[in-house]
Amino acid sequence: MTRGFQDKLGEGGFGSVYKGKLQSGFHVAVKLLGKSGGSGQDFMNEIATIGSIHHVNVVKLVGYCAQGSKRALVYDFMPNGSLEKYLFNRDKMISLSWDTKFEIAVGDARGIEYLHRGCDVQILHFDIKPHNILLDDNFIPKISDFGLAKFFPTDKTTVTMTAVRGTIGYVAPELISRSIGAVSYKADVYSFGMLLMEMVSLKRDLIGNNDNSSQYFPYWIYDYFNQGKDIEIVNGGDDEIDDDSWRKFGRKMTIVALWCIQMSPDDRPSMCKVLKMLEGNVERLNIPDYPSQSSQTIVNQTCSTDSVSFLDHDDALTSVEIIVSLPE
Repeated sequence: MTRGFQDKLGEGGFGSVYKGKLQSGFHVAVKLLGKSGGSGQDFMNEIATIGSIHHVNVVKLVGYCAQGSKRALVYDFMPNGSLEKYLFNRDKMISLSWDTKFEIAVGDARGIEYLHRGCDVQILHFDIKPHNILLDDNFIPKISDFGLAKFFPTDKTTVTMTAVRGTIGYVAPELISRSIGAVSYKADVYSFGMLLMEMVSLKRDLIGNNDNSSQYFPYWIYDYFNQGKDIEIVNGGDDEIDDDSWRKFGRKMTIVALWCIQMSPDDRPSMCKVLKMLEGNVERLNIPDYPSQSSQTIVNQTCSTDSVSFLDHDDALTSVEIIVSLPE
């Protein structure tokens, strides 16, 4: 169906993706998985779970291949690619309007909320990032790539983890230090908050514009709000920013992001609450209290310098699963 793997769409930590075409004429994306641990039964159980997901904001699994050590996943083809190319394009030739960005954010939130509460099992994605948000021909977002996902009973509020799961710049801090809090669906909430930061261009801009880049960067956003400043936003290739659109969409996304990326998981809202905030009136949204820096100190003390950059930098978007010795 890929005609000898001629059209390569991309490559990630878990394999390469190729464009294919079924005999019916339907276009698909074929993901060849690299060598991975686990049994074939684990793979089949995961396929059975993901294959049962039907939501407008989650990419649809069309089929799979499991022949010996060769494994592949076949998904719907998304003609507009991933959100990543619209956020990180260097030539600034392609950009998204504020209302499109906002609709993508809302769609992402609905998809994550469905994974957390709308299925027979609780699905924690653990790798929410622009690269894993695919866009169809109408720019409707679809959450993809469940390579790091874990499945738990719906009544389980916390989970036991033996490894750091996520992507540099998006991984929740409690996955690095248990002293911060228990691991739960709130890890996806944190990653979604970081995604919102990318969508309003705050993450890169604020880190790049400050000398003390080792400081947990959301503190700088609080400084801007507290000083009564409007944060300067870069909107793709546009020379001017629509102030009304920023106040309507950008400011709302920023405030919601601040709630999502609270250091303590207990202080973060559920995705259901996130949806209500995104769909509500921006004037009724409160900015969360200035966060304590004690938790950040815990992260700094727990991790090496390289591991701390795991939280702060987004240059490398490599998905990782690192076995670590976590403090009790």
